[in-house]
Amino acid sequence: MIFDRLPPLQTLRAFEATARLSSMTLAAAELHVTHGAISRQIRKLEEHLGFKLFFRLTRQIILTEQGGEFHQVVTRLLSDLMKESERLRGGNLIKNLRISTTVSFASKWLAPRLNRFRQRYPEFDIQLDVTDINVDLKDGQVDAAIRYGLGNYRDVSSERMFDESVTPVCSPGFLEKHNGLTEIKELFNCVLLHEYRMQANWQAWFEMAGEKNFSGHQGPLWTLGSMATEAAIRGEGVALGRSLLIADDVAAGRLIVPFPQYKLKAERGYDLVYRPDYQDSFKISILRQWLSEEMSLLKD
Repeated sequence: MIFDRLPPLQTLRAFEATARLSSMTLAAAELHVTHGAISRQIRKLEEHLGFKLFFRLTRQIILTEQGGEFHQVVTRLLSDLMKESERLRGGNLIKNLRISTTVSFASKWLAPRLNRFRQRYPEFDIQLDVTDINVDLKDGQVDAAIRYGLGNYRDVSSERMFDESVTPVCSPGFLEKHNGLTEIKELFNCVLLHEYRMQANWQAWFEMAGEKNFSGHQGPLWTLGSMATEAAIRGEGVALGRSLLIADDVAAGRLIVPFPQYKLKAERGYDLVYRPDYQDSFKISILRQWLSEEMSLLKD
């Protein structure tokens, strides 16, 4: 095997301690072995390497030139090995990952997927701060936020994770009641559910679909996208479903997309937002990777 020519780890530990302390006696005390055991390990290492590591004088030992060079390498490698071991050992401890996100995103997309995150990263304990108010990331109360916006955020770093589109959705019962909704004009006779302050609204969707005669009449108006989606599931009308929020309901058959060929790009998308000094943190890296993988499953 590729590692068969490596010297045994115990010989490296004996050598490193002896070289650092300039004494086999002190090295033996540090490693809780006898002086003879240290001497044998170093001799074994020298035989393995094929060169002398120390000059053995009457009252002291001195590193040879090759021994000094090898000591630098061994010290660095043992240090790296220790750090990695500590990191992995620490992975057995529960780490808190605190995420702030919107009500709609949390209820319709993130919460149903958290079990998959826990299974993949059992060392993390997710704490959700669910609010439609942008939290201050600088106070350290949360590690990251997932925001639905235009991508412009002050004094923080952000990454676009998902560009969203909207398309009409309704319940199977509603679709059957309206004879399948095979023509766009048939929507004029339906109750249309609206989401507050969305530029990707019914007016824009009808124009994109080539229907110029939409009068802009109002149906129920909801402040949250998830509420409009739930109303559609209950059969109360047709909603312009946001692609991310409706994904699970469409897959489960609770919602039907009568015109899948007409998708209007929304002006907003989902952004991962965090403090600039958190960009390379382990928590952000894990969250970024997981979100990217999960959201890629939704893209056409």
